[in-house]
Amino acid sequence: MTDATRPVVAAFDLDGTLTKDGSVFRWLRRIAGNLRVYWSAAVRSPALAWAALRSGASADRVKEHIFHATLAGREESVVKEASRAFALDHLAERGRDDVIERLRGHLKDGHRVVLVSASPELYVDVVAQALGAHGAVATRLAVDPLGRLTGGYLGRNCRGEEKLRRLELWIADQQLGDHVELHAYGNSRGDRRMLAHADVAVDCGRLGRIGALRRYTRLKKLDQ
Repeated sequence: MTDATRPVVAAFDLDGTLTKDGSVFRWLRRIAGNLRVYWSAAVRSPALAWAALRSGASADRVKEHIFHATLAGREESVVKEASRAFALDHLAERGRDDVIERLRGHLKDGHRVVLVSASPELYVDVVAQALGAHGAVATRLAVDPLGRLTGGYLGRNCRGEEKLRRLELWIADQQLGDHVELHAYGNSRGDRRMLAHADVAVDCGRLGRIGALRRYTRLKKLDQ
């Protein structure tokens, strides 16, 4: 139940929450082409399998290695333009109507809405704008002095503790005071710290009681 005396922030994960599945490989294929992306994944298949099992720093590292193999040297301005088209297409094709409707409900109620994602800020920002959200917090990519992507992160991959840290910084920048009511929506292990910190935490995943977020309220229960 929302406390009418406290400002509300609603934080939504992107991949698997607002959309049906992941976006990063689809985005990379749009930017770098299928052959380069599939090859870079194939040569790192053992590391990818290990990262899928362990998550954490292992997943952060292999993701950055693939970014370097597929993005290094590309003009940021060109990638940014292609990323905008990708974001709009991806949202239209893979968006989850039930979760998007909940986001719009928060907007209608006058709440601050922010997307919080480990996916690249280059296109998460566009999705946030398309949905009418107040902002986005996502993984930032490093750019060299000539305006080219290095393939590395600028800072850390926006997952787990980093996702919560960046969200807290965003909330502080909104100058809403010290008693914000946080509603958080996620679907995976990378969202657990954000959800644990929330006043209202919602599991938008599809694994039910066997999922990593089984302790949290299921989205379907809220709609019943």
